[in-house]
Amino acid sequence: MREYKVVVLGSGGVGKSALTVQFVTGTFIEKYDPTIEDFYRKEIEVDSSPSVLEILDTAGTEQFASMRDLYIKNGQGFILVYSLVNQQSFQDIRPMRDQIIRVKSQCLNASCSSLSVLCASQRSVCLQSRAASL
Repeated sequence: MREYKVVVLGSGGVGKSALTVQFVTGTFIEKYDPTIEDFYRKEIEVDSSPSVLEILDTAGTEQFASMRDLYIKNGQGFILVYSLVNQQSFQDIRPMRDQIIRVKSQCLNASCSSLSVLCASQRSVCLQSRAASL
Protein backbone atom coordinates (compact mmCIF):
# COMPACT_ATOMS: atom_id res chain seq x y z
CA MET A 1 0.00 0.00 0.00
CA ARG A 2 1.44 3.38 -0.97
CA GLU A 3 1.93 5.92 1.81
CA TYR A 4 1.87 9.70 1.57
CA LYS A 5 3.28 11.87 4.36
CA VAL A 6 1.45 15.17 4.88
CA VAL A 7 2.51 17.84 7.39
CA VAL A 8 -0.01 20.40 8.70
CA LEU A 9 1.62 23.72 9.65
CA GLY A 10 0.38 27.11 10.83
CA SER A 11 0.33 29.51 13.76
CA GLY A 12 -1.10 28.48 17.11
CA GLY A 13 -4.87 28.47 17.44
CA VAL A 14 -5.71 28.67 13.73
CA GLY A 15 -7.53 25.33 13.60
CA LYS A 16 -4.91 22.87 12.32
CA SER A 17 -6.09 20.10 14.64
CA ALA A 18 -9.78 20.80 14.01
CA LEU A 19 -9.18 20.61 10.26
CA THR A 20 -7.15 17.41 10.57
CA VAL A 21 -9.57 15.63 12.91
CA GLN A 22 -12.53 16.68 10.74
CA PHE A 23 -10.83 15.16 7.69
CA VAL A 24 -9.70 11.94 9.40
CA THR A 25 -12.73 11.15 11.58
CA GLY A 26 -15.53 13.35 10.24
CA THR A 27 -15.91 14.89 13.70
CA PHE A 28 -15.50 18.61 14.37
CA ILE A 29 -13.77 19.49 17.63
CA GLU A 30 -14.71 22.87 19.06
CA LYS A 31 -12.57 22.87 22.19
CA TYR A 32 -9.11 24.38 21.74
CA ASP A 33 -6.37 22.14 23.11
CA PRO A 34 -2.86 23.22 22.01
CA THR A 35 -1.03 20.47 20.14
CA ILE A 36 2.61 19.56 20.53
CA GLU A 37 2.48 16.86 17.88
CA ASP A 38 -0.26 14.45 16.81
CA PHE A 39 -0.09 11.76 14.18
CA TYR A 40 -3.05 10.43 12.18
CA ARG A 41 -3.50 7.78 9.49
CA LYS A 42 -6.31 7.61 6.98
CA GLU A 43 -6.86 5.08 4.25
CA ILE A 44 -7.71 6.67 0.93
CA GLU A 45 -7.81 5.69 -2.73
CA VAL A 46 -5.37 7.26 -5.19
CA ASP A 47 -5.63 6.36 -8.88
CA SER A 48 -7.87 3.40 -7.96
CA SER A 49 -5.22 2.01 -5.59
CA PRO A 50 -5.56 1.80 -1.81
CA SER A 51 -3.18 4.21 -0.11
CA VAL A 52 -2.53 5.62 3.34
CA LEU A 53 -2.19 9.26 4.31
CA GLU A 54 0.10 9.79 7.28
CA ILE A 55 -0.80 13.22 8.64
CA LEU A 56 1.42 15.03 11.12
CA ASP A 57 -0.45 17.77 13.00
CA THR A 58 2.23 20.11 14.36
CA ALA A 59 2.47 22.67 17.15
CA GLY A 60 1.84 26.24 16.10
CA THR A 61 3.85 27.91 18.83
CA GLU A 62 7.33 29.30 18.31
CA GLN A 63 8.46 27.12 21.21
CA PHE A 64 8.45 24.12 18.83
CA ALA A 65 9.53 25.92 15.63
CA SER A 66 12.98 24.31 15.81
CA MET A 67 11.38 20.92 15.09
CA ARG A 68 9.90 22.21 11.83
CA ASP A 69 12.96 21.38 9.68
CA LEU A 70 12.67 17.71 10.65
CA TYR A 71 8.93 17.66 9.93
CA ILE A 72 9.53 19.27 6.55
CA LYS A 73 12.41 16.98 5.64
CA ASN A 74 10.20 13.93 6.20
CA GLY A 75 7.02 15.34 4.62
CA GLN A 76 5.89 14.89 1.03
CA GLY A 77 2.99 17.32 1.08
CA PHE A 78 2.16 20.31 3.24
CA ILE A 79 -1.00 22.08 4.35
CA LEU A 80 -0.45 25.63 5.58
CA VAL A 81 -3.42 26.67 7.71
CA TYR A 82 -4.36 30.23 8.63
CA SER A 83 -7.32 31.85 10.34
CA LEU A 84 -9.76 34.08 8.49
CA VAL A 85 -10.15 36.17 11.64
CA ASN A 86 -6.41 36.58 12.28
CA GLN A 87 -4.55 38.46 9.53
CA GLN A 88 -1.19 37.81 11.22
CA SER A 89 -1.71 34.05 10.85
CA PHE A 90 -1.85 34.55 7.07
CA GLN A 91 1.40 36.54 7.20
CA ASP A 92 2.95 33.75 9.31
CA ILE A 93 2.54 31.12 6.59
CA ARG A 94 4.87 32.90 4.14
CA PRO A 95 8.03 32.14 6.18
CA MET A 96 6.76 28.58 6.65
CA ARG A 97 6.40 28.22 2.90
CA ASP A 98 9.89 29.65 2.44
CA GLN A 99 11.22 27.19 5.01
CA ILE A 100 9.60 24.28 3.16
CA ILE A 101 11.25 25.39 -0.08
CA ARG A 102 14.62 25.86 1.64
CA VAL A 103 14.60 22.48 3.40
CA LYS A 104 13.26 20.59 0.40
CA SER A 105 15.75 22.22 -1.98
CA GLN A 106 18.51 20.64 0.11
CA CYS A 107 17.16 17.17 -0.74
CA LEU A 108 18.97 15.56 -3.62
CA ASN A 109 16.97 12.35 -3.95
CA ALA A 110 13.99 11.54 -6.17
CA SER A 111 11.50 11.77 -3.30
CA CYS A 112 12.00 15.54 -3.32
CA SER A 113 11.47 15.97 -7.05
CA SER A 114 8.01 17.45 -6.60
CA LEU A 115 6.47 19.48 -3.84
CA SER A 116 2.81 19.92 -2.94
CA VAL A 117 1.76 22.82 -0.73
CA LEU A 118 -1.87 23.72 -0.01
CA CYS A 119 -3.14 26.75 1.90
CA ALA A 120 -6.35 26.31 3.88
CA SER A 121 -8.32 28.92 5.79
CA GLN A 122 -10.19 28.14 8.99
CA ARG A 123 -12.51 29.94 11.39
CA SER A 124 -15.69 30.42 9.48
CA VAL A 125 -19.22 29.13 9.96
CA CYS A 126 -18.40 26.68 7.20
CA LEU A 127 -14.91 25.39 6.52
CA GLN A 128 -13.54 27.30 3.56
CA SER A 129 -10.49 26.82 1.39
CA ARG A 130 -9.32 29.41 -1.06
CA ALA A 131 -6.27 30.07 -3.15
CA ALA A 132 -4.11 32.90 -1.94
CA SER A 133 -1.01 34.43 -3.42
CA LEU A 134 2.01 34.09 -1.21
